[in-house]
Amino acid sequence: MKIDILTIFPKMFDSPFAESLIKRAIDNKIIQINTIDIRSFSKDKHKKVDDKPFGGGVGMVLKPEPIFDALKNSGVKKKNKEYKNRYNKPLIIYMSPQGKVLNNKIVNNLSNFKKLIILCGHYEGIDERIMNFVDEEISIGDFVLTGGELPAMVLIDAVARMLPGVVKEFNSVKNDSFYNGILDYPQYTRPAIFKGLSVPKQLLSGNHREIENWRLKQAYLATKKKRPDLLKNKVKI
Repeated sequence: MKIDILTIFPKMFDSPFAESLIKRAIDNKIIQINTIDIRSFSKDKHKKVDDKPFGGGVGMVLKPEPIFDALKNSGVKKKNKEYKNRYNKPLIIYMSPQGKVLNNKIVNNLSNFKKLIILCGHYEGIDERIMNFVDEEISIGDFVLTGGELPAMVLIDAVARMLPGVVKEFNSVKNDSFYNGILDYPQYTRPAIFKGLSVPKQLLSGNHREIENWRLKQAYLATKKKRPDLLKNKVKI
């Protein structure tokens, strides 16, 4: 998968993608991440990419011209161009608090695309005319950050985990919270007794069916306690 990040602060991405599973995925050529500085497409001698909003008001708005040129540079074709396979079309995502809230279903779908182009907003946002070229507007929650860079990192991390080869044991991804619509079951490791607290006996039994049944029940109990809204369409265990 190829991922282009359009941002006015490209250095913010240097450290997060130089560590852990994402770095390994890049080294193994599972994903290719390019940070593109929107300022480099500014025709202003001072590389200015923002201006005051029409109609007045506080703050600044990112101008349409440099963003559009950055999108063209990233290989964006005409919006109405037809693709035999929709996942071959570069998907343009705008990280915005006004977008649909990111969830595992969206992450799963995004992992099927060959290329994602992620636009990071800033200040009061982008010129609305750029939205004519955006395919998806995505938020990571009902709150506002200083820019779209951190949400872009969250999105990329979540999508990368869905790609084969990124997580060594892909079954661990399938058991993650939300993958099957419920939360994950509790996890334990050595020692078997810690400060008088014991590991559940089912996990020490060696009986795989008993362990599986215990984990499934605990996953539902955890979901009922922490996120009962997820159980609306689930069969009771």
